[in-house]
Amino acid sequence: MASAASGQLSSTFYDTSCPNALSTIKSAVTAAVSSEARMGASLVRLHFHDCFVDGCDGSVLLADSGSFIGEQGAAPNNGSIRGMNVIDNIKTQVEAVCNQTVSCADILAVAARDSVVALGGPTWTVLLGRRDSTTASKTNAERDLPPPSFDLTNLTTAFANKQLSVTDMVALSGAHTIGQAQCLNFRDRLYNETNIDTTFATSLKANCPRPTGSGDGSLAPLDTTTPNAFDNAYYTNLMSQKGLLHSDQVLFNGGSTDNTVRNFASSAAAFSSAFATAMVNMGNIAPKTGTQGQIRLTCSKVNS
Repeated sequence: MASAASGQLSSTFYDTSCPNALSTIKSAVTAAVSSEARMGASLVRLHFHDCFVDGCDGSVLLADSGSFIGEQGAAPNNGSIRGMNVIDNIKTQVEAVCNQTVSCADILAVAARDSVVALGGPTWTVLLGRRDSTTASKTNAERDLPPPSFDLTNLTTAFANKQLSVTDMVALSGAHTIGQAQCLNFRDRLYNETNIDTTFATSLKANCPRPTGSGDGSLAPLDTTTPNAFDNAYYTNLMSQKGLLHSDQVLFNGGSTDNTVRNFASSAAAFSSAFATAMVNMGNIAPKTGTQGQIRLTCSKVNS
């Protein structure tokens, strides 16, 4: 599926129709990330959550309204996805230079790349030409997005279902070198797991008490070492049992992915290369092209 899709996407898709699209997106992303470093992680996560549910089609950007509950109201997104306002702002700027030409799905793919670059990470060539979905599925989001409770087998299956390899999975997990997670997503690990550094766990318990419902929304950095730098410290942390989420630490816990983690921890270049490859592969998940979907005028709603 991925190879067929990538044949339809092109790095030069807007070269003639909207030559200023990429520079417009980049300047807006750079400004957003410089005003709040965490926004870079939020935009990367938004792209990931878009692609894993019915392909990279901008469906995650459709706002819930009235009786319509789409992906934003799904459990993995509700109360945690953010950055839609930044994408809306970028879309307004892009519309000003090229009317109804650049899709919200493509803006999201480029914004994810530019976010990584803004935080010191690698760059890659984003393939373009995606069109926007006219629907969003809460059910599919809750089925396809891997929760932080997943073990290695479940993670591997979830990524394989999207034609992503185990190496892609370990590399994409490295996006957790930036960003933060809510207490409700790592509480079980803090209080019930033994493969966690005790000093690390103790430092987190103050803001994440044991009782469910107390401090659920308290945030902790996914990479405690360099929380706002896109680097390979995430993997070094895993080797010290300082993975924040259960689904992080399972990547280094005596299993089949241990050597990949060691490789990425010891070589920033190896991680950067694998991450760039994995992001292109992820961006190729089931894009809508040609006459499918539409080019939304506003990312949060379908054209009327």
